[in-house]
Amino acid sequence: MPPEGALLESRAMRDSVQGCVEALDKVKALALLPDNVHVSTEGVARYFEVSTEVIKKLTQRHREELTENGMRILRGSDLGEYQRDKLSLSSAADPGSYPQRRSSLTLYTRRTVLNIAMLLRDSDIARRVRTYLLDAEEGWREAHASLDRRVTAVEQCLAGVGTALCELGPVLNRMSQRLDSLDQRLDATNRVVGAMSNRLCELSDDMLRMDARMDDFARQLRGLRRRRRR
Repeated sequence: MPPEGALLESRAMRDSVQGCVEALDKVKALALLPDNVHVSTEGVARYFEVSTEVIKKLTQRHREELTENGMRILRGSDLGEYQRDKLSLSSAADPGSYPQRRSSLTLYTRRTVLNIAMLLRDSDIARRVRTYLLDAEEGWREAHASLDRRVTAVEQCLAGVGTALCELGPVLNRMSQRLDSLDQRLDATNRVVGAMSNRLCELSDDMLRMDARMDDFARQLRGLRRRRRR
């Protein structure tokens, strides 16, 4: 497992686990704004148990990276529209929570908060999130290694099957030739049986004719005997 410093120092390492936002709730519940999408600077500070100044300074140092991961800064008409559409419920419940007069409002997505967890050094909550991410990555690596071993074993089995099929090819060819020969012999036997059947039919007709002639000859003998007696 890579050290915790890898996430703090390596943008590529952070990007590799940036989608694992479930790590936040595994460590601590994250309170969202009424839009159920964003978190304010104060909310981020409460989550990591640091001051808002710490979050603001970190945001300034890593503005580009955090912006790529969902951070937005609202000003002017965009800010006014957001406050009217998204914060009205919260303002009605607690008018002091979201002052109406402010020059800008920074919004963080869960992805952005996870990004901050991988940049914030002096926060026990951030360290716990990083530990969870690294442990989860180690689990994914082990699962991938296990899957890789299983795939390798299957490939080896398939290689053995391929060799067996190559060896079986000539055997199957010989069997096919023998079956063809047997078909030819069966065809010849069928022709002989057919000829014999035809001959038996002819013999049956001959026997019937002979029986008729014998009956006729017997009648002639009986007639001749009666004439002699007279």
